[in-house]
Amino acid sequence: MMPLAAASWLLPANETERLRALHHYDVMPTQQEPVFDALARLTAQIFSLPISLIALVDANEVAYKANQGLPGLRHQPREEAICALVVSQRTSLILTDLTRPDQLQRLTTTALVAAQNKNLQFYAGAPLHTPIRHLIGTLCVIGYQPRSFGEEERHLLEQLAGLVSELITIRHVCLTHQKVTQQERWQRLQTLLAEEVGQLGVLVHYLQAQFGTKPPACLGVLKPVARRLEDLHQLLQKNHPGPIWYAPAAVA
Repeated sequence: MMPLAAASWLLPANETERLRALHHYDVMPTQQEPVFDALARLTAQIFSLPISLIALVDANEVAYKANQGLPGLRHQPREEAICALVVSQRTSLILTDLTRPDQLQRLTTTALVAAQNKNLQFYAGAPLHTPIRHLIGTLCVIGYQPRSFGEEERHLLEQLAGLVSELITIRHVCLTHQKVTQQERWQRLQTLLAEEVGQLGVLVHYLQAQFGTKPPACLGVLKPVARRLEDLHQLLQKNHPGPIWYAPAAVA
């Protein structure tokens, strides 16, 4: 069965260009890649939440490049996915209590039903951008209980989303380059980054043992993690194979 067309109000003004960019990067999850899974696990761990998703918003459905905490969910209709609202609003979305009527009103009817069926009560999502700011998806964290989410946490989630966005771009450069060595570089970079993410997970575990996991996460956890994420950004900059900027073809 073909997915239903997304409601027009879910579509941003630049939908045609946005979809062109998404398809250009060819990152839809035909296969899972360990480094994206590792980043989803790390994101859930940092915020002490059971679910984290790397979501890619296509024309009529949302596909999940990485899924921590909702096994078996590979894609769903766009109208059912809260992540679609991040794309339509073009900014981060924080819903701290999905039992509150004012927050429920921000969802489509089908997204509300999907959330209630899974007993989801908290959502925070940050945009995934191409280098020229086309918004192609989200990195989100989700919980089964209402939860506060501080401004510092929002900034860190956006920093994590920026790292995922950068990795998507570098992946595309490596896999579309004519030289086999560039594809090999992507494999090496995946392995290297997965190791770094694993070490960061150990640091998060240590910091949370010291400072606790009660929300919102304290600065004793957030600041060291933010510094390590900047180190990972520098690692990607050092190891990427060449120019990563992409200018899409003119819209017909």
